[in-house]
Amino acid sequence: MAATAVRYLRSVGAGTTAPAPLDPLPRPELRAVRDDERLSVDPGEFRRVLGHFATGVTVVTAQDADGPTGFACQSFASLSLDPPLVTFMVARTSSTWPRIARAGVFCVNILGADQGALCRGFAVSGADKFAGVAYENTPATGSPLLRSVPAWVDCRIQAVHTGGDHLIVVGRVEALGATADGADADPLLFHRGAFGRFSG
Repeated sequence: MAATAVRYLRSVGAGTTAPAPLDPLPRPELRAVRDDERLSVDPGEFRRVLGHFATGVTVVTAQDADGPTGFACQSFASLSLDPPLVTFMVARTSSTWPRIARAGVFCVNILGADQGALCRGFAVSGADKFAGVAYENTPATGSPLLRSVPAWVDCRIQAVHTGGDHLIVVGRVEALGATADGADADPLLFHRGAFGRFSG
């Protein structure tokens, strides 16, 4: 089929002249709500309703010249199998994100059901989040891999997109793994403002 298509294109002269340039797509409009403009949705209601969607919980880590850094993240998701891509969202006001961006790499540490306290430690702004936390370096990027997590994904930053008051970070997976204990570990879940776990 492909060979037939190539022969046809050659017979009609395809590829003998440069194609006409395409008009660029219009740039997306990125704006905040103006002072004189009513919000379309109340922020409190937005949080309440979206809180019904249960998510997993992770800690995203990186290492820069100042040492290890990281933050708790519930917006992690797989994105693509070929190439292997993952994504997470981070607030544009995050003080940790600029350090991860400068590093250009990160590790997603997937938390288990008993790691709510670990998550809370990485959710605090301005604290020494790595105090008392054992970690080693990931094999591909050298990012901090928290020793107690069931699974991890080691990535290089592939792209960053704007998304309102957050940034959408796309990472290309360089290495990943699960611990022997992690094979049977329940995940840490976040639902309606509280941690939870599977039951049954």
